[in-house]
Amino acid sequence: MNAPVQHPGDDLLLAHAAGQLAAGPAILVATHLEGCAHCRERMRTLQATGGALLESLPEASLPPDALARTMASIDALHRPGREWPAPVQPTAHPALPDGMSWPKALRGCQASRWHWMGPGMRWSRVTVPYDPAANVFLLRIAAGKFLPQHTHSERELTQVLYGRFHDGRAMFGPGDFDDTDPTIRHQPVVQAEGECICIASVEGRVVFDGFIARTLGTLVGM
Repeated sequence: MNAPVQHPGDDLLLAHAAGQLAAGPAILVATHLEGCAHCRERMRTLQATGGALLESLPEASLPPDALARTMASIDALHRPGREWPAPVQPTAHPALPDGMSWPKALRGCQASRWHWMGPGMRWSRVTVPYDPAANVFLLRIAAGKFLPQHTHSERELTQVLYGRFHDGRAMFGPGDFDDTDPTIRHQPVVQAEGECICIASVEGRVVFDGFIARTLGTLVGM
């Protein structure tokens, strides 16, 4: 029997629908939505509910200069000489297994080559041009390998793109979404049938138990 798909919570979906998520979490939720009809339908429900709530609010008067300020903001977007980062498709940076494609949510982002971080473990930095501070990266872990046991100083979101891992709480496979925080201590172990590739967004730091793991995590930016 297949395990049930793990989904983002309604708090994340609602914040995403309202445009309130930071760039990293927004990319993770958008990646999940690409392959999850259940969450897309849930998003439509949340958006409809939000629209109904707006309709029920009393009318409010805008400041006299509201239109002028709005037009000035639009003009600033098209100011001559303003430089915009060129969209970069990360489809070949780094290489992926046959049959796997990059999430559309990563369009415009740059992914580095795979970097070694331990036997059978590699990582890639994802640069978000409109938010350079976003801490987003890819992990590629070989079959049977595992990350050291750890917890988190803040929130970490993980979306499985390929393969499966079990972290002592549940099995996570392609399309599954994991939301962890300081209350969670776990050790993701990749299953024996093949490697696992995930994309993660980290707020704060990953807090590894061992000194060597903490040092490697610092180098990766985890």
